[in-house]
Amino acid sequence: MSTAVLHYTAAAVTDRGRKRPSNEDAFGFSVEEGVYLVCDGMGGAAAGEIASSLAVDELLRLLGRRAADDGEAVAMPMLAAEAIGMANEAIFSRSQRNHKLNGMGTTLVGLLVEERRVWVVNIGDSRCYRLRYRRLEQITQDHSLVEEQVRMGRMTRSEALRSPLRNVITRALGTQGKVTPDIFELEAEPGDLYLLCSDGLTRELTDALLESMLSIDLPLDALCARLVDAAKKAGGGDNITCILVRAGE
Repeated sequence: MSTAVLHYTAAAVTDRGRKRPSNEDAFGFSVEEGVYLVCDGMGGAAAGEIASSLAVDELLRLLGRRAADDGEAVAMPMLAAEAIGMANEAIFSRSQRNHKLNGMGTTLVGLLVEERRVWVVNIGDSRCYRLRYRRLEQITQDHSLVEEQVRMGRMTRSEALRSPLRNVITRALGTQGKVTPDIFELEAEPGDLYLLCSDGLTRELTDALLESMLSIDLPLDALCARLVDAAKKAGGGDNITCILVRAGE
């Protein structure tokens, strides 16, 4: 395997979809600092929008600071868990101060990169995929009621797709005083393409379709636009957000 330094490029698109009155998704990224985030908010009125935007802003601020820290280096999983804990507290405490925001929260999927080392973090059912050699792999596991039933063998995949409980998530950022993220460590290779997305994309497009679309040789912004457009044409029942991150030499 090549040992050349990897460089990353990224693009993102978010869309309200065809049926929701507002967009409660939020995203943010910094190629320079190696931080890429997608959040899908939940809550009454504008609470979902507040939760997702607050999560993105806090995490970009907290994780972006690591490059400027002069102290002893901290392992990325520990740093990520600490930042997520602080973002969780910011959302939770704000909801406690304003009764109109009670219960607000957000999913989170993030990609953190340091040259060839890559960490994926997630809470909820927003997902990260990796396309390598035109093969798509889902890195994250959904924190949702139906997905947990599928993993335990109590529900089939087709039953999960039809279940009236498919919107119930079992872990979210900001709904409780503490939350534990899943953190996955990977090693990047030249040509890897990472997709971070809210469930507005994956509810409408199958993994097989995602794999075929992501295998097309197009600029990242064009690929993002095609993904969102396809999800809208397939129904667009929810807000749709995706970030694509490509590793190159």
